[in-house]
Amino acid sequence: MAPDSVPAIYLDWNATAPPLDESIAAMVAAARSEWANPASVHRFGRRARARVESAREAVASLARCDVRDVVFTSGGTEANNIALRSEFGHGDCVGEPGVLVTSRAEHASIVRVAEALEREGRARVRWVHVGREGAIDVEDLEQALSSGDVRLIAIQAVNQETGVIQPLEQVRAVADQAGARLHVDAVQAFGRARDVAEFADTRSMAAHKIRGPKSIGALVGGRCSMLAPVLLGGAQERGLRPGTVDPIAAAGFEVAARHAMDAPSIYDGLAALRDRLENALLDLAGDARVNGCGGLRMPHVTNISFRGYSGSELVAALDLEGVAVSSGSACSAGTAEPSPVLIAMSDRDTAVSSVRFSLGEDTTEDDIEEAVESARRVFARISSGCRLGA
Repeated sequence: MAPDSVPAIYLDWNATAPPLDESIAAMVAAARSEWANPASVHRFGRRARARVESAREAVASLARCDVRDVVFTSGGTEANNIALRSEFGHGDCVGEPGVLVTSRAEHASIVRVAEALEREGRARVRWVHVGREGAIDVEDLEQALSSGDVRLIAIQAVNQETGVIQPLEQVRAVADQAGARLHVDAVQAFGRARDVAEFADTRSMAAHKIRGPKSIGALVGGRCSMLAPVLLGGAQERGLRPGTVDPIAAAGFEVAARHAMDAPSIYDGLAALRDRLENALLDLAGDARVNGCGGLRMPHVTNISFRGYSGSELVAALDLEGVAVSSGSACSAGTAEPSPVLIAMSDRDTAVSSVRFSLGEDTTEDDIEEAVESARRVFARISSGCRLGA
């Protein structure tokens, strides 16, 4: 049977969430009537501007912050770049480098920027140890901050690959003692967790994780007004993020943000489905382990290491069965390197043999049962000596 004719079960919600029908409809409507440049002063521009500002209000409500503290970006990656790069300068002027504290379990848009800032001589990076269960070592964080001149701590709310929840309240307490600022990559938390680090100085958000469109996100927080732009250009978004804001994408973001305020209750109910899937998969494979199972995790994610198997090959085999999963963060798809997150937590063997299953609002009991049966067929083929794709 051809892959496209196999019933599709989507268990990759951490990569991107299927857009809401209402979000798509709002974008279609905006494309017809609110397509103008929001910076234009004529009636067309004012109409587009109203749409952008309505979206800003929705995002502020979701983030529980002042509407003036919402800066639209192209997504979570740009929001993270602004939060880090603006703190340590850009351009030709490089002063005495301060300390940036983060971990190897962060999203690539944090890790890669941290590495670049260190190469450029703009920051000294202190990499905090990550425990086997995926949470940062708070004692190591305290030691990192004792070195002095720590300007910024960048720690995610929820890990994109394991669903592990970081101890952000403890991080905030340590940061306050050291007088350091705190940026939280909250892309995987908004719309899924009830409380999303309101105490952070800045937080990042991506619309497509909460069932809105891609190519729009936000940097939110009271410290946004103290940041400097990374890109140079016009005065949009109070000069922090130049470039024309797309009112069409904003329309979809608005609908998704309002929907996301009630979504955490749905995610709470996914724990039973996740556990059923997790237990069944562990029974199918001999040497399997849930990555991060000993820590606090979001209820919709399981990341399992199937020792002796290739995670990427299992993903391909399940796709042929009609089940969409992943073997790492979507931003690293197509690379030959195993997950840096899982290497930081454990070792390379664990990383190369792991598969992530992430559920969402539309996941049903039937989806879980069919996913398990599909996995059963895949492992049966392996046991019989067949190729995974056969």
